[in-house]
Amino acid sequence: MHLITTNAELETAVAALAKSAFVTVDTEFIRETTFWPELCLIQMAAPGVTALVDPLSPDLDLAPFFALMANEAVVKVFHAARQDIEIIHHLGDLLPHPVFDTQVAAMVCGFGDSVSYDQLVQKITGAQLDKSSRFTDWRHRPLSEKQLTYALADVTHLIDVYKHLAAELEREKRGHWLNEEMDVLTSRETYDPDPEDAWKRLKMRLRKPQELAVVQAVAAWREREARDRNVPRGRVIKDDAVYEIAQQQPRDTTALSRLRTVPKGWERSATATTLLQVVNTALELPKDQMPRLPKMAQVPEGSSAAAELLKVLLRQVAEKEGVAAKVLASGDDIDRIAAEGEEADVPAMHGWRRQVFGDIAVRLVRGEIALKFDRRKVTVFDLAQ
Repeated sequence: MHLITTNAELETAVAALAKSAFVTVDTEFIRETTFWPELCLIQMAAPGVTALVDPLSPDLDLAPFFALMANEAVVKVFHAARQDIEIIHHLGDLLPHPVFDTQVAAMVCGFGDSVSYDQLVQKITGAQLDKSSRFTDWRHRPLSEKQLTYALADVTHLIDVYKHLAAELEREKRGHWLNEEMDVLTSRETYDPDPEDAWKRLKMRLRKPQELAVVQAVAAWREREARDRNVPRGRVIKDDAVYEIAQQQPRDTTALSRLRTVPKGWERSATATTLLQVVNTALELPKDQMPRLPKMAQVPEGSSAAAELLKVLLRQVAEKEGVAAKVLASGDDIDRIAAEGEEADVPAMHGWRRQVFGDIAVRLVRGEIALKFDRRKVTVFDLAQ
């Protein structure tokens, strides 16, 4: 099985793939020791054409690949596209478009909340995928014939999966559902998060504005350090250390050395020096510039019971529409609708989700409809009738 390692071969392969209306794409990468994924292999296929590209080849220019990803005349088909698109965005400074994610399409077409790629292939094509090479170190060269066969199977079977799901979406007139999801998936904001928002990833109970100020500052500093040094966030400092620093608020190396989450001697490093500068700057903010602690939402009485009813309604609607419940509404969506009704600003109250589930969920909260058990099935009936 041939691995593309030269510019001429890549240009020829891309020219052949670009003649198709769609191309299936997958990548193999490693990111255990880096912030940014290290791209190790690119797989592509279209009817009658396949390509395995070695991005680690020292003289290979990936410009033709990026041009194909930007080609508006060719649909780029991925399964679970988020990390593949992140890699393309980081290395090529572009977002593939148009995109079709078969994982999302499968949920829209009723294949369940978390169907895996090999399960999807088996259900649609009947083929059993050999996943024995899944945990390969894709940086190692040369790659074996077995590894290349495994990698290529991910995109060749994806052709049939894509055709089946695209036809199903067309038949059910749900193409616009998927398009809304792809708009989010291919939005630049999805892959360019502001370091100043990094603190929102942390699940911490904060009691004082000073603690929040330190968490915000340290989390943003850590995000920039991790990106600049290309190491995982935890290699800079761990989440537990961010929380302990916010609580203890060390202003000098002596105080920093007393923290249990800080390795012995680390307080004397250059990294620790910049961290202390960040902490002191946050603590010296004027009182009127300190961030306000997020207010805990007051949960209206009875909303917990309403949420349980909404979960039943969600399952009923999902079964009726033949779509995964998870793609209609999350647990947070349900809780917010139960507490806030139509004012809930959640995905389930926007776009196609609102048409399918959000509006009827609000009607249940208002007491305009009810649920009943009829012949072993949960049904909805209008109380006005």
